[in-house]
Amino acid sequence: FCLENTDPRVRGRGIQLLSQVLLQCYSLLQEKEVLHLVLFYESRLQDHHLVIPSVLQGLRALSMCEVLSPGLAVSVLKAIFQEVHVQSLLQLDRHTVYSIITNFMTTREEELKGLGADFTFGFIQVMDGEKDPRNLLVAFQIVRDLIAKDYALGPFVEELFEVTSCYFPVDFTPPPNDPHGIQREDLILSLRAVLASTPQFAEFLLPLLIEKLDSELQSAKLDSLQTLTACCAIYGQKELQEFLPSLWSSLRREVFQTASEKIETECLAALHALSACLSCSVLSSDSEDLLDSFLSSILQDCRHHLCEPDMKLVWPSAKLLQAAAGASLRTYHCITRSVLPLLLEQYTKHTQSSQRRTILEMLLGFLELQQKWGHVEEDESTLLSLQAPVCSVVFSALTDPSVQLQLVGIKALTVLGSLQGFLSSSDLELVVDHLIRLALHEEDSQSSEAAMEAAGSLALTYPKVFSGRMVPRLEEELQSGRAGKGESYHNRHSLQQRCLQALAAVSTHTSIVRETVPVLLQHLQKVQKGTEARNTQDMLSVCQSLHRVALQCQQDAEGCWYFHQTVVPCLLAMAVQAAMEESTHTPLGKALLEEEVLAAMIPVVSAATTHLSPELAAQSVSHVVSLFLDGELSFLPQNSFPCSFQPFGDGECLEAQRRLVALLMAFVCSLPRDVAIPQQEWLLRELLALSCSCNCPFTATAAAKCFAGLVNKHPAGQQLDEILQLAVNRMEPSLAEGPCRTQALTLLLWVRPALDDWGTGARGPSLALTVLPAQVTKALVLRYHPLSSCLTDKLLDLLGDTELGPAAADGFSLLMAESPDVLHKGCHADVRIMFRQRFFTDNVPKLVQGFHGAGPDVKANYLKGLSHVLNHLPKPVLVTELPTLLSLLLEALSCSDRVVQLSTLSCLHPLLLEAPQIMSLHVDTLVTKFLNLTSSPTMAVRIAALRCAHALTSLPITVLLPYKGRVIRALAKPLDDKKRLVRKEAVAARGEW
Repeated sequence: FCLENTDPRVRGRGIQLLSQVLLQCYSLLQEKEVLHLVLFYESRLQDHHLVIPSVLQGLRALSMCEVLSPGLAVSVLKAIFQEVHVQSLLQLDRHTVYSIITNFMTTREEELKGLGADFTFGFIQVMDGEKDPRNLLVAFQIVRDLIAKDYALGPFVEELFEVTSCYFPVDFTPPPNDPHGIQREDLILSLRAVLASTPQFAEFLLPLLIEKLDSELQSAKLDSLQTLTACCAIYGQKELQEFLPSLWSSLRREVFQTASEKIETECLAALHALSACLSCSVLSSDSEDLLDSFLSSILQDCRHHLCEPDMKLVWPSAKLLQAAAGASLRTYHCITRSVLPLLLEQYTKHTQSSQRRTILEMLLGFLELQQKWGHVEEDESTLLSLQAPVCSVVFSALTDPSVQLQLVGIKALTVLGSLQGFLSSSDLELVVDHLIRLALHEEDSQSSEAAMEAAGSLALTYPKVFSGRMVPRLEEELQSGRAGKGESYHNRHSLQQRCLQALAAVSTHTSIVRETVPVLLQHLQKVQKGTEARNTQDMLSVCQSLHRVALQCQQDAEGCWYFHQTVVPCLLAMAVQAAMEESTHTPLGKALLEEEVLAAMIPVVSAATTHLSPELAAQSVSHVVSLFLDGELSFLPQNSFPCSFQPFGDGECLEAQRRLVALLMAFVCSLPRDVAIPQQEWLLRELLALSCSCNCPFTATAAAKCFAGLVNKHPAGQQLDEILQLAVNRMEPSLAEGPCRTQALTLLLWVRPALDDWGTGARGPSLALTVLPAQVTKALVLRYHPLSSCLTDKLLDLLGDTELGPAAADGFSLLMAESPDVLHKGCHADVRIMFRQRFFTDNVPKLVQGFHGAGPDVKANYLKGLSHVLNHLPKPVLVTELPTLLSLLLEALSCSDRVVQLSTLSCLHPLLLEAPQIMSLHVDTLVTKFLNLTSSPTMAVRIAALRCAHALTSLPITVLLPYKGRVIRALAKPLDDKKRLVRKEAVAARGEW
């Protein structure tokens, strides 16, 4: 009835219903049904304009039918092109037309190509005048498909270009809260893909790009340059020939005159692309090679600027020349043939260090380009023909008093060394001599460090030269530094440190590692036997060098195994010897047992172990575990030990031996997870007992970390459950009451100060609470073990304890923070993704509930625990939870505990930048709290409060204006703070306000 009704509105509703049904069931239709419906819908295209939207929806459904008869797709599109004025329709109906075309292009490509250029012309009519960005994205895709799938454009190339290029450059700002999420960049990239899709557009597009390049609009310039770069990928000489002079003129002008770094960068990229395009073009026998003339223009316009006395346009010219030279080997030879001799001449001509540095930096740019092409034949390379003067210039820079010129010279030296066959054997010897001089004797640390880095880089390429010349010299200097009598201790110590650093830096090749590691270990043994007051510092320096060597060896299996089997037994032997000598009251070697030195040895052992293959690791672990459990010393490099080794034994005389559990921890906790640890259950029980009974915080911490690291990697099952139950049984009774409560909490916490380099110096009772179950809790939290929630609940309960609550609150920092040595992925720990988010979800509601139910004397403990959790939570997660937690965070700022204040300020600072709308609701409280804390007696709190006051300026201006005068007056006081860092933050914050 509806379809035959004379009222177009009623007919429209009938067709709308039919179309909606078809959109649901088009896949079920048979071929005859589709034919019948297509003919019906085609005839309806001639109906009243109110009916057309529903007709198009039906045709969209039919365009998705797989049983569409041949010829129907062409018939439908012809009917749309002839009967429908698309641009008079609403946006959604126009989008429907584009969808019909897209569907047919996907499934009926050959049929549509049978229409020839008529199809292209029909689409041009459909698209002409489109303004909606949602439709334009689809339309641009259709144009790309027309070109990419080789549809016939016929005489309509210019019309197709015009109908798309009219949107260039894109000028679109998405409305606020746009639900479609279309950005200006989406349209720019989509249009660029169209314009740069065919060389047929070149004669129309290049004049347009030149016109926009000459405009004053920065965005138009950028878009034009990026489009030009994209076009060069498909253009050839024929397309570019007519426009090259104008393009070069525009690019040169922009680089010489622009103040925009972005535009300069894009200009250089476009010049590079043009040069590459001309280099790659295939020429016919009678065509002119445009590359030579193009490069001649560049050289003519840029070369003379390199010689100007004021050097005003030196850098822009050099950048243009380097952009062209980097396009191909051919352009490189052409440019460098003209420019390199000139730069060498200018270096000699100028005497000021600053000018020489500028020239050498330009020369360095061309040298770095040579690296792209690798080894080149002698008769082709300009650089090889200039070997002597280039080396002379670089070597002269290395001896110049100017540190900045030296640094550029070192970079140039590194690049020259990377060019195969460029440096002769005599040059290489001179290179090594210069690097040794700079590394050891140059006063400025920048030059010294740069020389060491260069030595490490070049040693990979020339291991024999550095092994035979540099390592012996460094060893000699190291020995003379120790023996030197005439010099001050400070100078000797400084030279020793640099020798050690240089030995580590140069150890980048396995053959060199075999030379340097014995030297470092020999030096460590000499230091151990010495009696000088600074032995500890010397040992730390050696350990730092060994750690660097270990890291550099990790990617090479041979070097890694050599380092491990040489260094680890040696360090263990020296430590065991020192511990035994202390047990027998022999004074020698005592420095090696200091916590600071043992802490420096831990990363050496760990780095030497993490990258071992499972087979080699298994071989090594049997020796080390046997050493600590059985006292088996036979695998150590020396066997003259004065007594037995019993690190898990009782007695005060074994205290020094127990400290070496730190080295056991470094080893076993760095092993890959699939390496079986012999006698693991026994080892875990010994570690558990030691962590509970030892009075030395350092030893107890090491034992607890080792226990936690092993538990974290232990396979799930009965054995793990038994050892965990044993640990829980050790703490529970003592946590309730009695004189050992502090010792019991040691089983539950590892407080923050112990994180800092394992801590040194005096410790109060709270600093000793650093051991097992916080480690165990963390080990289980990381791997989502069921018992982790039980242990965390015990920690939550202790927050209400007046004696142990503050230490328990600090335990939350340990649970959430990155572990520096044991429980992290670098040591193969079992760390599940998003464990922090899971911990937050499970425990923050309990913290909030506990806070509200706690007495006034322990509320601060809950705030401290909460601030620790929030401070380590990923910021996007924190922002989503902010509305429910902000009131508690503001209350935490009133807490007298400086740790709570500092942690809360650290938490609020990023939120001010990332969630200004929410924070604006509490601006009055925030301003008051931050200004009060700028007078805190703790410097770190004053700095954090000033940073937050600074971050407040990211809130909306209308919110801030009422507080402007008050804040500026209040921030005048910290301008006179006695600490420079506080004054610096005050200046920045007050200036922004």
